[in-house]
Amino acid sequence: MRFEVEAEEEFEAARGLLVDRLVRWGGEQGLPVDGFTAETVLDYRHRATADGRLGLWEPRHVEELLLSWLPQNVTELPGEERAEAPDTLRTLLRYLHAAQLADPRGPSLHDSLAAVDKVAEQYPAAMADRTRWGLAKFWAMTAAEQGVDVLDGAALQRFADRARREEAAYDRRALDAIMERRLTGRALSGSARAEPQLPVALPQDDDLRRPAEASTTVAQLRGLTEWAGQDGRPLTATGRLRMADARELADRLGTRDETDGVRSSADLPRLGLLVEWAKKARLVRVVKGRLYAVAKARPLLADPLQLWLRAFDACFELRQALLGVRNGWHVESMLFDVYEDVLQDVLNTLYSLPYPMPWPRLRDTVHLAYRSFFQFDDGSDLQHRMWFEHADRDLRKALDLLDDLGAIERDRGMADPVFLDVDLSDAGPELLADMPPELAELLGVAATPDSAARERADQRREELTTGPVELIRLTELGTRAVRQRLLAVGRDAPLIGELAGAPAAGLLGALAEEYPPDAAQAELAGWITARGERADALRELTDAVRTTPFRTRAQAMLGVLLAALPDDEGVRLVRTLRHDPQLAPLALNALAQSELLSPEGMIDAEHLLVLAENLLQLVELAGGSGGAEEALRAQGPDVRDAIAAALDSAHPDRAGLEGLRQLAAGALRAPSARPGRAHKRRHPIGRNGRKRRG
Repeated sequence: MRFEVEAEEEFEAARGLLVDRLVRWGGEQGLPVDGFTAETVLDYRHRATADGRLGLWEPRHVEELLLSWLPQNVTELPGEERAEAPDTLRTLLRYLHAAQLADPRGPSLHDSLAAVDKVAEQYPAAMADRTRWGLAKFWAMTAAEQGVDVLDGAALQRFADRARREEAAYDRRALDAIMERRLTGRALSGSARAEPQLPVALPQDDDLRRPAEASTTVAQLRGLTEWAGQDGRPLTATGRLRMADARELADRLGTRDETDGVRSSADLPRLGLLVEWAKKARLVRVVKGRLYAVAKARPLLADPLQLWLRAFDACFELRQALLGVRNGWHVESMLFDVYEDVLQDVLNTLYSLPYPMPWPRLRDTVHLAYRSFFQFDDGSDLQHRMWFEHADRDLRKALDLLDDLGAIERDRGMADPVFLDVDLSDAGPELLADMPPELAELLGVAATPDSAARERADQRREELTTGPVELIRLTELGTRAVRQRLLAVGRDAPLIGELAGAPAAGLLGALAEEYPPDAAQAELAGWITARGERADALRELTDAVRTTPFRTRAQAMLGVLLAALPDDEGVRLVRTLRHDPQLAPLALNALAQSELLSPEGMIDAEHLLVLAENLLQLVELAGGSGGAEEALRAQGPDVRDAIAAALDSAHPDRAGLEGLRQLAAGALRAPSARPGRAHKRRHPIGRNGRKRRG
């Protein structure tokens, strides 16, 4: 239910299988469903959202799909029958829950359907709103409305030529809006897929309030707000604290600013930063030349954790106060221009790391970001080094800010070996050829004979291996805050313990797809404990595997039980399932794949069960009926005998075996091109086929 962006073939196969099953199920239930629209809906979740989870549909996804993605990407030509996308989406949501594919961390089915109902009435207007169209759709619709057959490539090209010569009428206002959206980057919210994060463990919020209360920055922000008060404090004509007030406040807050001989509060950097910080956190505000405490912030001041989180979020708005120049003799560093993006990237990099990040590796990772943000001229290497060093100093200021707040902690020690240059000596030439030179340099495999790059790589390795270096990691408070921001933008950030109330199928599905072994073991243990009676919990888990309609998913779920139950309990459980009439094929497969059962240890009937199971899973992995014939032919001439043997087995999935028999009859009769699914037609534009992107 989630695929990496580059796993295009795997995603398309899974999408084909899912849509095949959805269309069949919808017909059985008497529910409306359009196959192409269902494909497009799944495309949206895979291609245009940050996390790509096909089984999780929050209200924001529903709204963006119906009011942005479909209007932008699906062309309904004049005279075509229009698909009711909200109806298909409702059926898909119902099917995901019925087939135990819905992500347990998402809304309930009732809430998801309510989200569709909320925006469904706006859908027709959104589809008709030309300013929401994509560029290709705009020109296709414009041509079609003027009688051009857009499925005729030559006719479409002639129209395009007339449009370039300004001889064809078109909606200039709509086109300007479309181009502005493309040029300003105001596209879909999750258009760039983000890397999934590892699960983290966190204390309860009540336990986090203690370190939040102990934060010096929290105490200073609270003290500043109380000092400003409801009556306010006067400011100078330039909007700064009066010097007498500044001295009093700096002493009261313990900012360590040197006030002797200072004539302007502008020369008290820490105090000035705190004032700006309090403003950005909406704790104080300036009205008619006075600095006031914000009345609505009073409850926040009483809750140290919420105050800390507000202060953390405000860090991203402190670019000018933290890094801005204070006179005309200096210029800002590269970090100044990309401060918010880099700060978030740094925190995301530190998030869920099992080892503290060494400064040299973090620094060079940020350098790589600068090379992607900025186009460097042909200046000297010395000049470039000065730019990087300037940015490094500013990055340290940002780290100091986070350290003072209590979001990170820094220590000195030896870097863990995982941070040494990656050994890609066995990587194929294609990988090295396609790798950006900056990334190759960062990994220590620069392919070009660049002496400067080799020197930088050697220096970094020497830094990491010859002695202690600065080590940086998120605190629990920092992890809590970064996770909150990740979730806010639709990123996946699993929390150990959050699945304790999940249904068994949702739990095992999530663990199989997203959790590394240690985290899966901890999450599973917590789930079983929450159920109370262990025997009942294990029965519920095995029943979830039993009722999962997708065999590849059921196999993965059983694999979780085999690996994540403690003290070989999983091995003992799966061994007992070897004799279960329904789960035996999966259990035998799991034991064999884990090298816990040799071929010699199985009887003939078990060999046939494993053979049938593998063939059924092959059909699923190929995308169902649409790709299975080609996959079966690829197994070679012996596949005919293998299928015949599987059909004679006692495998419990009789419907699957019948489908395998029918597929084999077609696939093995004669080689042919892979057939398409009936509901997918091949027009370049329109709801009868996917619009070509370009």
